[in-house]
Amino acid sequence: MAAAGTSFGTLMVPSFRQQFNANYTDGKYQALLRRLEERCGTAVKFRISETPCFFPKTLLDEMAGAGVELMRQLVESRDYRAKSEAAIPAEFKVPNESPHPMFVQVDFGMVREPGGALRPKLVELQAFPSLYAYQPVLAQSYMDVFGLDGGLKYFLGGLDESSYRELMRRAVIGNVNRENVILMEIDPLHQKTLPDFLLTEKMLGIKIVCITEIRKEGRRLFYERGGRRIPIQRIYNRAIVDELERKGVKLSFDFRDDLDVEWAGHPNWYFRISKFSIPYLRHETVPKTWFLDELERIPSDLENYALKPLYSFAGLGVVIGPTKADIEAVPAAKRSQFILQERLEFEPVIETPFGKTKAEVRIMYIWMEKMLPVLTIIRMGRGLMMGVDHNRNMEWVGSSAGLWVER
Repeated sequence: MAAAGTSFGTLMVPSFRQQFNANYTDGKYQALLRRLEERCGTAVKFRISETPCFFPKTLLDEMAGAGVELMRQLVESRDYRAKSEAAIPAEFKVPNESPHPMFVQVDFGMVREPGGALRPKLVELQAFPSLYAYQPVLAQSYMDVFGLDGGLKYFLGGLDESSYRELMRRAVIGNVNRENVILMEIDPLHQKTLPDFLLTEKMLGIKIVCITEIRKEGRRLFYERGGRRIPIQRIYNRAIVDELERKGVKLSFDFRDDLDVEWAGHPNWYFRISKFSIPYLRHETVPKTWFLDELERIPSDLENYALKPLYSFAGLGVVIGPTKADIEAVPAAKRSQFILQERLEFEPVIETPFGKTKAEVRIMYIWMEKMLPVLTIIRMGRGLMMGVDHNRNMEWVGSSAGLWVER
């Protein structure tokens, strides 16, 4: 962690920040957007920040190390494994669970503690794939379009482009013929994450398949391409269960079936490692968190808390500074599906033409032989929350990439 008294400027590598801001032009930003659309093969529907974020590697290493510690607390605990059984809905409990998740995301925000020190604090953690194909393209596009210092890097874990691609190949494809591996999503062509899907297809040579197009015969699953029926032997799952339920999607197979397929990221871990996990964690980076059904009394300073549903993406259903009425409005039967969490006041750390801006850092991991940090995703914002809906009509906010130097 950053030592007490460390300045935000030191953390954010001021020489790179000052140089970038001085040389920024809107023309370069528009060129960045065009470059991304060209490389992705589709428009990027979420907002891209005008700037990457520059970090000293020591700070990213601290966050990455904390993420490993947090995950090991959960995965290596028999007690937690037993308790997290309750987090997996019976209708979505998949057989043959792996001993640990394959894809892990741990999100941190920079918070100033009472003594003045800077500390990364946990925002959220999840065991589900993120933008593993898109994020390197975004980072390299910033480098190319803005002519950034070639000494800047974006891969973590000692990886480079070649070794990262090979790690992704082993994780997603394994020992299966790539024709028999699919990226599975709900209506993928209309998801905001389509750029990542298309880049995954390009990187690994696997097909993107809508979950409703999959057919089942006995214990086997199939998809069709070019009039051919192709067996599915391995699934890189990007389908979110709450979206399946919300849209009432009908499937030809049941997640509970003992299917003759491998999972590149076993689905049960999506539930085991989530907001459900946070009340069980004991670590200096973790804010105070309670399950709503275990809350002994409602705090009097609710403005300092956030009410969050356990299973939602993009901040859906989160209430910042809830009222007592908000809490009491949650039905008793659903209170175990909500947490009340100490609200994090992110410190603005990125200098922009519009003032200092907050940054949330996602450390992305791939867990094969070991849990290895591989990349970052940065979300910048000046709104109440970091999501797009809370940063409307703003500039120098949105999705970004973390670039680092040895410092």
